[in-house]
Amino acid sequence: MTNNQAFNSIASPCYICDEAKLEANLNLLAHVQKAAGIDIILALKGFSMWSTFPLVKQYLKGATSSGVWEAKLAREEIGGDVHVYSPAYKPQDIEQLVTIVDHISFNSLTQWRRYKSQVINAGVSAGLRINPENQEAETALYDPCAPGSRLGILASELEDADLSGIEGFHCHNLCECDSYAAERTLQAIEDKFGSYLPTLKWLNLGGGHLMTRKDYNIDHLIEVLTAFKQRYPNLNIILEPGSAVAWETGVLVSEVVDIVDNEGKIAILDISATAHMPDVLEMPYRPTITGAGKAGEKNYTYRFGGNSCLAGDMLEAYSFDQLLKIGDKVIFEDMIHYTMVKTTFFNGVQHPAIGILRKSGEVEVVREFGYGDFKERLS
Repeated sequence: MTNNQAFNSIASPCYICDEAKLEANLNLLAHVQKAAGIDIILALKGFSMWSTFPLVKQYLKGATSSGVWEAKLAREEIGGDVHVYSPAYKPQDIEQLVTIVDHISFNSLTQWRRYKSQVINAGVSAGLRINPENQEAETALYDPCAPGSRLGILASELEDADLSGIEGFHCHNLCECDSYAAERTLQAIEDKFGSYLPTLKWLNLGGGHLMTRKDYNIDHLIEVLTAFKQRYPNLNIILEPGSAVAWETGVLVSEVVDIVDNEGKIAILDISATAHMPDVLEMPYRPTITGAGKAGEKNYTYRFGGNSCLAGDMLEAYSFDQLLKIGDKVIFEDMIHYTMVKTTFFNGVQHPAIGILRKSGEVEVVREFGYGDFKERLS
């Protein structure tokens, strides 16, 4: 992350998105979009920082949502092609969604049959989420193709089914995966659902395509998608990444509030892992801290604790060249995708503000949270 000095003047805690890095990611996605002849849309479930959407919509074709609220945000702040998928819709959801979205994907034939006439009459393009039974996600929590999954329709369920009115298939089985996982997924789709593909208009390959990771083979992805389109020229191919859009584009700035001693030094921060970066505990994974090394690697080792009452609100040990002091800033890197969207007001811990590091080098705070936000969360 650039311009760490600018962060030292920012009131902690605060998420900060680097505008230049976000635009670099968008440029790469736009390149894939053009070279492969596909559409890329933003998955709001991974990145919903709508203050950046004036930039995002210059590069991507639209957005995908998981329900009415995200669909409204997509329509209002991005526009373009708006998709929606949910494991199940209520009647009141459909009433609103058919006035907002361009594409809607159903998780079951039961749901499709229930709402078929409404969707067709509204002129919304309908699709089915399929399960290619191709497992690629490394973490079980994020594997939609695990045995017994509730997500997606198996090929065996489509035998003899009336698919009149269905214009597309939606498949999502990747999580921060590479181009070879995408290739295997396309092969699984062809193997299990190939007989349906010539009659469809679109195929949505979901998210999890981590194109902006440094080791991702962009050329291979373009080759795979181009070859698939040559086999099925009738299909508009859609990718809907979330992480790839905001990958390594920003940080969470925190501050040391206290230091306690129990089998080693523990620095208490003004943020909470469970409330402000829950994937650190859920996946789990070790976030990168600017200037820190592994335990014992540098002169001074600390564990970090969140400022909540949860005993497990802890991170593993990191080491630093200098002693940490109360008031020092601790900067967690790559904290924009799948982080802000999952935050809570648990325990009444101060929610981080949201800022943008502009290309000029200035940090603009675009949102701050107060007691009213906490109180209005419940009743």
